[in-house]
Amino acid sequence: MMTDDTMATTMKAALATRPGGLEVLTVRDVPRPKIKPGWSVVKVMGFGVNHSEIFTRQGLSPSVHFPRILGIECVGVVEESSDPNRLPTGTVVASLMGEMGRAFDGSYAQYTLLPNDQIFPIKSDLPWPALAAIPETFYTAFLAYRSLKIPEGDRILVRGGSSGVGIAFLHLVKARFPQIPISGSVRSLSKRERLLRAGFARVLPDRNRKLILHDSDTFTKVLELIGPATIKDSISHMEEGGIVCSAGQLGGIWYLQDFDPIMELQKTIYLTTAYSGRVTGETIQEMFDFIDRYQVPVEPEKVFTLDGIAQAHAYLEGKSSFGKVVVLPQDKGEY
Repeated sequence: MMTDDTMATTMKAALATRPGGLEVLTVRDVPRPKIKPGWSVVKVMGFGVNHSEIFTRQGLSPSVHFPRILGIECVGVVEESSDPNRLPTGTVVASLMGEMGRAFDGSYAQYTLLPNDQIFPIKSDLPWPALAAIPETFYTAFLAYRSLKIPEGDRILVRGGSSGVGIAFLHLVKARFPQIPISGSVRSLSKRERLLRAGFARVLPDRNRKLILHDSDTFTKVLELIGPATIKDSISHMEEGGIVCSAGQLGGIWYLQDFDPIMELQKTIYLTTAYSGRVTGETIQEMFDFIDRYQVPVEPEKVFTLDGIAQAHAYLEGKSSFGKVVVLPQDKGEY
């Protein structure tokens, strides 16, 4: 049994010991991070699980050295602060991106040490599981919402509709514009009923990187989450003057190839993005205010404990994955 002193200096964390499959994720007691100038310790109350962390675990992030505590986002409270004026102890905060979980240990732990400029105070009355579903996923979706410049009357396609960002984007748009029809594409129509219940007007099959629909069907806006693998096909279903926002790479291809912009964009199609690596505290709070004002649903699809991190990865990798997966790393009594 651990003494109080031991409990104060150690924490539970999930390490990826080496690149590989689910078996490389190991939950163990490790030293709790110590505060240093310019960095503060955050008690992690929840974090989302992301496809990028799966890619890193599999060894597809060449810059990442193992063992590594993964995790590119979290919500929690400031435990120890090196900037008590901006980040006093006890402040509710969110953090995402930077090199969190890559160049330095991330959020798959009960505590994490983060650069002060990557820690953002937030104002919200949401419970921890809902807060944990927001930072990376809803921030990306919110940036995409702004990039697509959506008015009433748009007809929108979400390419990769069952993903966490796809569902978050759906909720953001429908909360603001309930009458806008939004179609979602999926590789497996087994998710059709869940997508319709979530709020999609139509569910379209995505087969061999081709959207299956009538040639006369077009969209004014597309949120492209499959990425370079399907961008050209998405553009082919656009109305003149439409906007495509590429904000994901679920198709496993990182770069556009054989893309002639003059020919592909000849209908004056606009191609933009939503890069969640450009994070500001103002935009994060703007997102939280939008969620509060329009009562956007933010509840996660699945909630795991830290001991279940391998199961969380397995679910997100599996064919039945849907929406956002979060992990609550503290002992049950902390919530």
